[in-house]
Amino acid sequence: MKTALVFGSTGLIGGHLISQLIKNDYYNKIKLFVRSEIVINEPKIEIIKTDFNDLENHKEDVKGDDCFFCIGTTKQNSPDKKEYQKVELEIPKKIAQIARSNSVNSFIFVSSIYANPKSSGDYVKFKGLVEEELKKLNFSNLGILRPSFLMGNRKENRTGEKIGILTFRLLSPLLLGPIKKMKPINSEKVAKAMIKIANENLRKTTFESDEIVEISSG
Repeated sequence: MKTALVFGSTGLIGGHLISQLIKNDYYNKIKLFVRSEIVINEPKIEIIKTDFNDLENHKEDVKGDDCFFCIGTTKQNSPDKKEYQKVELEIPKKIAQIARSNSVNSFIFVSSIYANPKSSGDYVKFKGLVEEELKKLNFSNLGILRPSFLMGNRKENRTGEKIGILTFRLLSPLLLGPIKKMKPINSEKVAKAMIKIANENLRKTTFESDEIVEISSG
């Protein structure tokens, strides 16, 4: 039986991830690291109210088998550039470093389609820089997922993303070959793939969006 560490449990992917982990017999304990207190009546779950400004203070809590990271923000929700960089770059790197120092076996990270550390756009640049750091840490099992537009019921309204999803859904029949990975993907499938990657030897590290769909369907 294993312990899962989850960062980003209240988000679009995180909600599905928690539901699936609760039902999964591999895990008998699920640690949720959250900013604010939440109530979940489930014996498997331990809620850890987390000060993300002082992650070193939680070093003893970040112990377990598989760490799932799906925290993310938008410039709309984090208009301050320093805060945006902190959420998208500094926090995931710090959590990964702590997890590695505590001999956590697997680190499963939700990145982004076209993540690139040399990009001029902050979002894909920060995701790419986190990917580079994760590879340097040499986890026993590392999974980097690069989903395309995520489909699902978000708590907040993201108009631009909705337009993008609609556009690419209409274009989906034409998205073949190398651009197949641009098809919108259901957030539930991303969560399912995260758990499979943590528990199966898939002999690779980075998974593009179309590969995530294949894994979740297997």
